[in-house]
Amino acid sequence: MLSSFIVPGSYNQRATLREVFTVKAWLMGWAVLMFSAPPVGLADSVDELDVPNGPVILTVSGNIDLTNVGSEAQFDRAMLAALPQYEFDTSTPWTEGRSHYSGPLMRDLLALLSSDSDAVHVSALNGYEAEIPVSDFIEHDVILAIEKNGEAIPIREYGPLWVLYPFDQDEVLLSEKIRFRAVWQVMHINVL
Repeated sequence: MLSSFIVPGSYNQRATLREVFTVKAWLMGWAVLMFSAPPVGLADSVDELDVPNGPVILTVSGNIDLTNVGSEAQFDRAMLAALPQYEFDTSTPWTEGRSHYSGPLMRDLLALLSSDSDAVHVSALNGYEAEIPVSDFIEHDVILAIEKNGEAIPIREYGPLWVLYPFDQDEVLLSEKIRFRAVWQVMHINVL
């Protein structure tokens, strides 16, 4: 391949071969570096959960790999607040006007726990229960809201945790079916 433009035994041939080998070594070094570094996002993955220091406000059980108390993942408010937060402004069928809500995305919470499931069963403090397909969390930016307008959500205002859909972002979310899935006063999630 190189012989077509290099005169055998000449200085030009040795210099060109040295350049070719240098470039090959440089490219191989980059290839090794690229394939040995963890992909973005995985470097921050969690191998274990801390044990809650404060009162437990959420228990996740069922089809999860990451736990911290027996076969469950228990969270206090500080642990949920330490997760990446997603926020949006929306009105809801139960509140007046638009408010600013924030909390971890439901799909991120399930991914953190290494969950592989098609649905979750959510239970509330008031006894309400709903089964929610995980596809909702993939198709929409559904959060486990822990704050409303920058403040913790009190129980009397649907807190402390609320599976909240961004109702104002898509008319599809205003259906009765979706409203029944927007569970407030969440205390337990069973991953099916």
